[in-house]
Amino acid sequence: MAIEMEMEFEKESPKIYRFPQSKYIDALRWIPSPSSAFDRFISLALHDPDTDSSSIEIHSLTNQNPSLHLESSWTSSSRISALKVSQTPSKTLIAASSFDGSLNLLLTNPLNVVIESENSISDKDFHVGPISGIDLNGGGSECVTVGEDGRVNLVNVGESSLGYKTVFDSHGLVSYAAVKWASPYEFATGGLGFSLQWWDQRKPGGAVSQLKGDWARRSKSGIVHSIDIHPSRKHVCVAGGSSGTIFAWDLRWQQQPILLSWVDAQVGGVNSPSESEVWEVQYDAYMQSQNVSNTSSTRVLPVMMCSEDGILASIEQGGKQVEVLGETSSINSFDIDLQNPSDVVCSLEWESVVFVSRQ
Repeated sequence: MAIEMEMEFEKESPKIYRFPQSKYIDALRWIPSPSSAFDRFISLALHDPDTDSSSIEIHSLTNQNPSLHLESSWTSSSRISALKVSQTPSKTLIAASSFDGSLNLLLTNPLNVVIESENSISDKDFHVGPISGIDLNGGGSECVTVGEDGRVNLVNVGESSLGYKTVFDSHGLVSYAAVKWASPYEFATGGLGFSLQWWDQRKPGGAVSQLKGDWARRSKSGIVHSIDIHPSRKHVCVAGGSSGTIFAWDLRWQQQPILLSWVDAQVGGVNSPSESEVWEVQYDAYMQSQNVSNTSSTRVLPVMMCSEDGILASIEQGGKQVEVLGETSSINSFDIDLQNPSDVVCSLEWESVVFVSRQ
């Protein structure tokens, strides 16, 4: 019997602004800028198929009559596979990994976000092939990278140089697709078969805990594309992947995941706004603020997702789903502005940046 999902739309439709681009957008991220009251900044990872060139561009987004304006750019030697941003009062750091196995760290001026310096790692012993996932810790002092080659590396971000060490190397037996810091010492990884691993630098030698992807027959052939961990609940990891699947892994009860969104063709069950690949998941602070009375410590906080079939939606445990945006092309990446959680930017496969204001 089919499971009916509860799909809701917000009482007031969000304001949507589209900004066409001349290049393919691989990823995008907000750049926090507390010094500017009038503009906000967005980092774009771009690829031009006509010239086979890739770059990172920083654009300002005006608050009045929203529009994008190019502020700074940097050319990459290879197509960018993942993009992250870390901001402190003294610096803004942009990390970009690539399909050729290199990692680039760009330091920008926190006042005008102009790119001032760069450091990179392209050592053949760093990664072989694409780096599929990266994450910067809160202070931007360490970057963790994972790849299809099965390597997990920790990069020490110095003022003028980068050093790294290999935490684990499966020699290709395991492929990782996503990674997320949980604390200064802990992080989670995910990959094929809807598997998740938990790592603790204080306990070297491998993952200290693992969720194997055999918890449901439908999940064996899936893959985790994205992971998020809430800063106040580091023990709960949410993941999104194949066939519209989003689930949470609570380290207090490790054996069984908490399904938030799924499609099960074997029994005809559908409880997902999407039936395709979930490219990215993030905890949705805006929806959390709207549901402050329903945030017990055992309940998974609301999550936002974007998908290959063009859905941007917020999902709550128990089946409630709010569609924020529906497009005819894939939504490849999105980011929630932590300073203004009602605001979201996302990238469309059809070469457009979309700014969504839910206020």
